[in-house]
Amino acid sequence: MPATTIKLEADLVKKVTALKPKDESISAFVRELIEKEHQARANREAAGLYQEFLDKNPEERTAMEVWESAPLVDDVEPKKP
Repeated sequence: MPATTIKLEADLVKKVTALKPKDESISAFVRELIEKEHQARANREAAGLYQEFLDKNPEERTAMEVWESAPLVDDVEPKKP
């Protein structure tokens, strides 16, 4: 894997240093931020595609509404005596 160096201005280094945990390197912190942003964008794209799917498939939307309205506090099966 090729290594890449990214240069940060002094004021940005101060900001990153203030944000990151004390025991984490700047490089590791920035890598983690990039991974989180990448995952967030992928999740937003997937959500948009799923919304399009629901818009084109009303029966799926109805099934999802039934699923979402199911009570989660009730037992799945009645308790046996």
